[in-house]
Amino acid sequence: MKTFGKQAAGQRLERMRASPRWDGHAFKNLHPVLPDLKTGGMPGIGELLCGPRRFPGAPLPSVDPRAAWSRRPDTGLRATWLGHSTVLLEIGGVRILTDPVWGERASPLGFAGPKRFQPIPVPLAALADVDLVLITHDHYDHLDYSTIQGLVRAAVPFVTSLGVGAHLEAWGIPAARITELDWWESARVPGSDVVVTATPSQHFSGRSLGARNTTLWSGFAVRSDRHALFFSGDTGLTTEYSDIRERLGPFDLVMLEVGAFHPGWGDIHLGPERALAAHELLGGGLFLPVHWGTFSLATHAWDDPAEQLVARAPRLGVHLAMPRLGEPFEPARVGDVEPWWRASAAGERSEAPADAPEVSAEDAAALPWPLD
Repeated sequence: MKTFGKQAAGQRLERMRASPRWDGHAFKNLHPVLPDLKTGGMPGIGELLCGPRRFPGAPLPSVDPRAAWSRRPDTGLRATWLGHSTVLLEIGGVRILTDPVWGERASPLGFAGPKRFQPIPVPLAALADVDLVLITHDHYDHLDYSTIQGLVRAAVPFVTSLGVGAHLEAWGIPAARITELDWWESARVPGSDVVVTATPSQHFSGRSLGARNTTLWSGFAVRSDRHALFFSGDTGLTTEYSDIRERLGPFDLVMLEVGAFHPGWGDIHLGPERALAAHELLGGGLFLPVHWGTFSLATHAWDDPAEQLVARAPRLGVHLAMPRLGEPFEPARVGDVEPWWRASAAGERSEAPADAPEVSAEDAAALPWPLD
């Protein structure tokens, strides 16, 4: 299927094979899994398909950001979380979109797979003036075929991890608009002083069963002359975050994934507790949680990441930014957290909405789980 993308070949493949992360057959994480990160077995299909409080009882409150976007941020730095790992960043006079997913399902199939329970607060067509798109890795909840199709006609360049450009080219993005980075490599946003650097992460990749780890996964640091941001992509807890702090920090805003966690995924996802540990390794900064509030991709309650963070962060002196979806904020002006998500807790469902059937066990067995 076209949604699977395309495997690298030619000069792209040769560059991938020259990476220190390539082991002769595929990419690998730099270090072995740290002790106690992975406990218990992997979740079964039954756990993934249903569980307690998997979906909110009503749509989450959201904000249309377009009026705010029509004005430059007063402090020169602004972020708008649009759901899951999609964030519009405004830094150094440029706009950067991370892991854009407007599609209805985190799946290669249009009729099955995890369906979003939360609409995105603004149409993709409203983002015509984006200056750069960042893609951390090729999983379906971070690299969405339908969204890329919507960006083909835009003149926006892409920065991504090694090998992911093969998917983008197969879907119509010209090669001249694609920059692929290995860890610690950098690229400048055209016409600006903003520099993007790919950073280590502890994860994996693949869009089909035969393509495990054939593209690289990364986080990204973004720096201008006045500000710096960090975006984790998907990752487990890794000591390399100390290196990131030393080489690219300090950061005004740190975006870390907090959702879709499970004891059996401890080496490839953070979850709230380990996200706070990663935040400390990175040297602090305002903490914007991402990778939650849009898809049900694990067995925990939909609001568990948010509730854990608001309980744990104050004890550690961590300043959280937890805006409503689509609500632009400037990191220098963030106040106390308002737990807005609790308004959608009444009538919560364990099952998907009637118009959003979850993938069947038969379909799930054919998919490259976990999808994120």
